[in-house]
Amino acid sequence: MRKLLVALFLSCLALSAGPLAGKRVASFTLPDATGKYYDVLDFRGKVLLIDIMKTECPHCQTLTRTLERIKTKYGNRIAVLSVVNPPDNPQTVAAYIAKYKVTNPVLFDFGQATAAMLRITPQNPTINLPTLLVVDASGIVRDDLVYSDTLKAIFEGDALIPIVDRALAPAKPAAKK
Repeated sequence: MRKLLVALFLSCLALSAGPLAGKRVASFTLPDATGKYYDVLDFRGKVLLIDIMKTECPHCQTLTRTLERIKTKYGNRIAVLSVVNPPDNPQTVAAYIAKYKVTNPVLFDFGQATAAMLRITPQNPTINLPTLLVVDASGIVRDDLVYSDTLKAIFEGDALIPIVDRALAPAKPAAKK
């Protein structure tokens, strides 16, 4: 039974990569509520978890708790940035930070950075929340995770740990031909 569960979990991980996996994360510079700007390029050399969320989204709230646990486990080897879009504003974000004891920057976007990161187009106009991008130290999206019942353990449990471990592992050199 345990082998079956492990096999099922590993197959879910394989499915979790998403369409952005293997691509460079879109560059952006966004402010937090204090006016401090954060540039995604400043996080090269660390695994970066980018949480695209909304303060009133219940699954986003659960992911926030999960990300706080992950940050405690990995310390300064990883960084987390949360990105919100309107109608969220400094007041809703301040209340969210206080309620959920958020320790990572929560950045304000008006859709442009989110659209670039998620490759939103007229043919692909949908944003599903929460979306979590796992970006490796070289700026490549390793996993593009969108909340669903099949990925619930990643967003709500400890299944994000092996994903972060994999992103922290040194890149394997390309095979010589």
